[in-house]
Amino acid sequence: MMASVYFMSKHEGFTGSIKNFTRDFVVTEIDISGNQVSKSTISEDVPRSFVEKTRESVKEPDVSPIIQKTEQDCNSPSPEILDLAVILSQGISDKLEQFVSSLKNGFSSDQELSLGSFTDKHQRANVHRTVKLRFPFLMTTTNQCEIKVKESQDYKELKQLVSEEEADAFFRFTDAKVSGSSYTFLPDDSKEHRTAVHRFLSRRFGKLVETKSFTDQGKTSISVRLRERGKPKKRTAEDCRQEDIYTAFTLCKENLETLEAISYMATELGVLPSDFTYAGIKDKRAITYQSMVVKKVSPERLKEKAAEFERKGIQLFAVRSVSEPLKLGRLRGNHFDIVVRGIKPHIYDGPVPLAYTEDLVKAAVEMVKNTGFVNYYGPQRFGITQRVQSDQIGLALLKEDMVSAVHLFFTPDKGDEPQNQAKRHFLETGNAKEALLLMPESKARERLMLRAMNRYGTGPDGCAQAWLSLPHSTRIFYLHSYCSRVWNEAVAHRLSILGHSVKQGDLVQEVTGTMDDNADTSSNQVILHIHNTFLWWSVLLPMPGNTVKYPENAMGAWYRERLSKDGLESCRFRVNSLKLNVPGCYRPLLAFPRNLDYRLQREQEDGVGNCTEAVDEGGNDKTEDQVKLNLTLNFDLFPSCYATVYLRECVTNL
Repeated sequence: MMASVYFMSKHEGFTGSIKNFTRDFVVTEIDISGNQVSKSTISEDVPRSFVEKTRESVKEPDVSPIIQKTEQDCNSPSPEILDLAVILSQGISDKLEQFVSSLKNGFSSDQELSLGSFTDKHQRANVHRTVKLRFPFLMTTTNQCEIKVKESQDYKELKQLVSEEEADAFFRFTDAKVSGSSYTFLPDDSKEHRTAVHRFLSRRFGKLVETKSFTDQGKTSISVRLRERGKPKKRTAEDCRQEDIYTAFTLCKENLETLEAISYMATELGVLPSDFTYAGIKDKRAITYQSMVVKKVSPERLKEKAAEFERKGIQLFAVRSVSEPLKLGRLRGNHFDIVVRGIKPHIYDGPVPLAYTEDLVKAAVEMVKNTGFVNYYGPQRFGITQRVQSDQIGLALLKEDMVSAVHLFFTPDKGDEPQNQAKRHFLETGNAKEALLLMPESKARERLMLRAMNRYGTGPDGCAQAWLSLPHSTRIFYLHSYCSRVWNEAVAHRLSILGHSVKQGDLVQEVTGTMDDNADTSSNQVILHIHNTFLWWSVLLPMPGNTVKYPENAMGAWYRERLSKDGLESCRFRVNSLKLNVPGCYRPLLAFPRNLDYRLQREQEDGVGNCTEAVDEGGNDKTEDQVKLNLTLNFDLFPSCYATVYLRECVTNL
């Protein structure tokens, strides 16, 4: 993936293998509300927006540390949630827990608790935000430098109208202030009660949100949307009637690329691949669950095709109507359930007691949990099994060399599969029509491009039309892949020349403003480091783009030299002919696994190489030759963080 790979932790390490079976690598998307997407069908009489809280599994949301200036690739700017015991001290944190307990037990809601004085505004902001995320029913205020908390009267009033779970979800929704998001309360058959909820929301949150009631299959619910700046206060009935049909669902796929699954479903449903929207692309060699929305297809029509999709390794869950598409990057992260098989010490000579290997594994996992790992983009970002990787195509597109980009795209991989024969024929003859006849139906991207070149020719204009035939999300992927390659090289260079600490001129993440009830929680910004007052994990490196600033130290010069090496010294990171724009974003150097749980399992082979019987933890005198050792890991990562990169930090020979 790169010339040098740097690690954060120092441990002996061990070897193992992943993805022996697709069930060994399961990825479940965490939606914008902080919940894992549903794996079971939601009752049809309960309409839900794709950003609504999944009430079967209410979890406290985490906020991604990735700062973005585009909705294409990164998450919106927000600080990483910190442990209250760390930012408040254990004593104050314990007092806060007692205060919360007293409120829940019905004691006076007029009491206040002081969390202490914080002279640093960044620390005050972290306290405000973390308390509100952890306890949405609390209101935080600042008097000079002192922060106090008390029960929110607005929350208390809303809780008299709806359930506690709904009140929590609504307050977290308003605190997040994610542009374009919505929240839907549970169905309510009482018109009088719905009127009371409407009036309360209008009175207390009217400047922030707009509400409406809607009926679906005989059930009426209240939907709440954040107001858009410059938009009318109320949407008209005509606006609502003219909205397109959108159907949301949870896509479960096995051993399929996300775009491959979309192409197949689009063909079967008679719509375009661009009619599908999603929050992120998931691994191919895995079982993955992710949210998806399709335009112009009703829930009934989608369910009719479910049986056909299953034959392709695609399952659909939680099919329901929604009012809007998904946007790339609208997720909180991914949950991983992974099995690492055949674990052995990295350096061993002869039989090794299993107890020794188990201690080795535990030490490595715990160390990486505490130190984090270098936040590299994983090899699947670039197409590790392909002769021509996606960043090479992205570079050609940034140079607006459409013909070269097409030729790179159609470079065949090793093997004599039908798609490789079709690609080889196109490069040798330039005949798009004949190559189209040879290209398998399942290769939707290749067929779209060949069809366009058959119509417009294979010159620069025809190749540009070929790229335009692909969905925008596919075209922009190649540019982002190139920027990801540069970022990987940048972080390796940064660690090699500046080490593992904050340096003068680094870019860091800063939180601005006060986090009281009226504060704009999206006011984070990236600043140039001036004083050595920031923690190491707050250091960011920019993804190249036309709006980012670069570090004012040796890394700034490195970026200029690196882009110049590829002939992009004057690149504006726009390809107008393909309607592509790359503003760039900022990515943390470090990432940390969250909600980490792991366990070791001893298995015995059945004589033909299959592990069938779990072996008791006892018998530490057994060796690797007699018993196989597997490691099961369950953890969460923020968006654009790669589980394979985390595993590489733990395991030295994946």
